[in-house]
Amino acid sequence: MQADFVIIGSGSAGSAIANRLSEDGRHSVLVLEYGGSDAGPFIQMPAALSYPMNMPLYDWGFRSAPEPHLGGRRLACPRGKVIGGSSSINGMVYVRGHARDFDHWHDSGATGWAHADVLPYYQRMECWHDCGHGGDPSWRGAEGPLHVTRGPLNNPLFRAFVEAGAQAGYETTDDYNGEKQEGFGPMEMTVWQGTRWSAANAYLRPALARPNCDLLRCFARRVLIEDGRATGVEVERGGQTEVIHANREVIVAASAINSPKILMLSGIGPGAHLAAHGIGVIADRPGVGQNLQDHLELYIQQACIQPVTLYKYWNLIYKGAIGTQWMTTRTGLGASNQFESAAFLRSRPGVAYPDIQFHFLPMAVRYDGTAAAEGHGYQAHVGPMRSKSRGQVTLTSADPVAAPRIMFNYMSHPDDWRDFRHCIRLTREIFAQPAFDPYRGAEIEPGEAVQSDAALDDFIRDHVESAYHPCGTCKMGAVDDPMAVVDPECRVIGVDGLRVADSSIFPRITNGNLNAPSIMTGEKAADHILGRGMLPRSNLKPWVHPGWRYSVKAAG
Repeated sequence: MQADFVIIGSGSAGSAIANRLSEDGRHSVLVLEYGGSDAGPFIQMPAALSYPMNMPLYDWGFRSAPEPHLGGRRLACPRGKVIGGSSSINGMVYVRGHARDFDHWHDSGATGWAHADVLPYYQRMECWHDCGHGGDPSWRGAEGPLHVTRGPLNNPLFRAFVEAGAQAGYETTDDYNGEKQEGFGPMEMTVWQGTRWSAANAYLRPALARPNCDLLRCFARRVLIEDGRATGVEVERGGQTEVIHANREVIVAASAINSPKILMLSGIGPGAHLAAHGIGVIADRPGVGQNLQDHLELYIQQACIQPVTLYKYWNLIYKGAIGTQWMTTRTGLGASNQFESAAFLRSRPGVAYPDIQFHFLPMAVRYDGTAAAEGHGYQAHVGPMRSKSRGQVTLTSADPVAAPRIMFNYMSHPDDWRDFRHCIRLTREIFAQPAFDPYRGAEIEPGEAVQSDAALDDFIRDHVESAYHPCGTCKMGAVDDPMAVVDPECRVIGVDGLRVADSSIFPRITNGNLNAPSIMTGEKAADHILGRGMLPRSNLKPWVHPGWRYSVKAAG
């Protein structure tokens, strides 16, 4: 079996690449995916998001190694093992990242990936629906395959969160994905007509409807490299090992965990590490598997004295009714991920753009679906955006089936502790505002007795969780950067005919959830692969707080 382009992974970036490479009909494209179908309500119903990321059928089931700064806890690291990859099991939150994130990429060696370069790709990929909440359409896209919508904000707690932020003196924003990220406002989601709008729905299915694009269910073992050039992929299918030939290029888009693993199994990575596992070194790239980053978050939970939260639906009867309504009409509570308001704030004067993210949820519950307390409550998911901690993904065996070792090294930088303590106190400030007076009960977590730095640190150590945003393990940078894995055209340095394009190439993690920048990466990578000119650079400039050097509160 052969194709011009062979793509490993059908996730956020891989689906976008498959669509763009096949759209003119000139090239054959084959997408390799180990996971199964994304059909069924657990994936397609937005409100059911806690189920697929906890189901072995859809998730690779990765966990970190014991984290030394978190008391040896092993944190979950869900990655999609399904058509659509992690876009089929994520929370559907849509965040582009801040403009300055991409300017940092460009300045650090990923030339051509500044905000002015990537904004046109965001606009190309989006079909944005403002849903009557405002925003400047000149910053958004209207004709792309990826529908971006907003929830109805029917629950009064969503509005209370935004009002409380304004009452505390912080900025508000009509569109954090537009000119102004900083502030409190509505949150966006990849949901369309009540259904999860994954990369599979947006990109892959239209591509597979073309005669020149196919999907092969198989397990990718390694990339085959001959005389310094990638020639294909060794796969396992039906208990047999076979070779898929790539006439032009192999593109690895298998996640920040599996992409470096596949490179290392193929002989690309830190030479001594590969040799220790008996793998011949084809390209000694010490950065493969390094630079691992993630966002951590805490759930700050408050009891609610009015029965307005989602808790009243937290029983089998109501869940059945919600599911039935969704199955028959694609409407109701099942049609939203329930993350409908949010905030991006700066932690302290002198920080030029937001470094804290909030998701607000009108219920006190964890991602695994377990409630911290019986009864009505609400919560903010909060965490710093730019931790200085770095981890790594390494091999445990030369056997492709063996899971890699994942060490995030969470909370290894002292600034992380300072920033998380501030996040807790900041959330308490927001929840204490008059907008929450009709609803506010006792604090559930951390609890009102947890006040000192030492007590807060204990709570952080025991309760901080991953926001499931791993990235950075195949860093993009200049060719002369010894830790760079791919160049600014996503080409693996030292091997011809091989690229990596997914969140693993991010030099530094972006603000917010990573599905949107991963899809953007696929969109832009496709133009590099095809050798066509980049979209014209944008001249739009982001809003930056005029008093950022001395204040974190609202300007003027």
